[in-house]
Amino acid sequence: MGYVRNSFLVTGVGLALGAFLGWSMTHSWGGALSTMFIVTVLAILEVSLSFDNAVVNAVVLKKMTPVWWHRFITWGIAIAVFGMRIVFPLIIVAVITHIDPVSALVMAVTDPERYSSVLTSAHVSVSAFGGAFLAMVGLKHFFNHEKDVHWIGVIERPLTRLGRIEAVELGLALLLLYAVSTGLVGAEQFEFLVAGIFGLVTYIGVDGVSALLDAESAVSEEVVKSSAAAFLYLEVLDASFSFDGVIGAFALSNNLLIIAIGLGVGAMFVRSLTIMLVERETLASYRFL
Repeated sequence: MGYVRNSFLVTGVGLALGAFLGWSMTHSWGGALSTMFIVTVLAILEVSLSFDNAVVNAVVLKKMTPVWWHRFITWGIAIAVFGMRIVFPLIIVAVITHIDPVSALVMAVTDPERYSSVLTSAHVSVSAFGGAFLAMVGLKHFFNHEKDVHWIGVIERPLTRLGRIEAVELGLALLLLYAVSTGLVGAEQFEFLVAGIFGLVTYIGVDGVSALLDAESAVSEEVVKSSAAAFLYLEVLDASFSFDGVIGAFALSNNLLIIAIGLGVGAMFVRSLTIMLVERETLASYRFL
């Protein structure tokens, strides 16, 4: 329970803010309780969708220096909560509607129906970008020829042998992008391919920086630089993992503030799970996890 104590404190604050927003909008206890319920469900949604993110975060964090480890747990989580769940959706809406982010924020507050409609319309491009990035993360794991721990050996051992072929995972990801795009028509097909290519380029860029500043270097200065690269990698990874929660949240509420509170509470629990996985060396005990 020590790991989630702060998360429960944030939950209390979040529920109080939700009740205040509900009362401000409806001037009734029913409205306040309804908003508190939505905040609770959004938090559960975020934890459900992001538990896998906590596991991946823990894998990367255990290779980072203590300084950068704490920076991610503090600043990195703040960026993930406010940047990914508030600022990034505003930027998407601003780009689509050709307005500035401040105007997008005004739209989110004054016309939430239109805001959610515009944001949802970008789902194809966002899914392609995040999906391509996450596909590369997964394929890199299964084609890693140095990997000796397998879930299903009969399938994974041949894949690790194929991993000796240069950029095989990139070629497969491109084929997957093309295959999925054939099921789309018109402008969506073009948008999907362009966004997917940018997702692949982003992965190559981040992975390239990480490879250049190898965390296993014996030189302490390079280890610090590699930890900084890992920090960047985790932020992009979190963005790719989290947007499904941002989109899914609009099924429960169109209010940007309510969504931010609910997902923020959930993100705090994901943070607590990440810390627990690292400090208790859970991944060493459960190697398949």
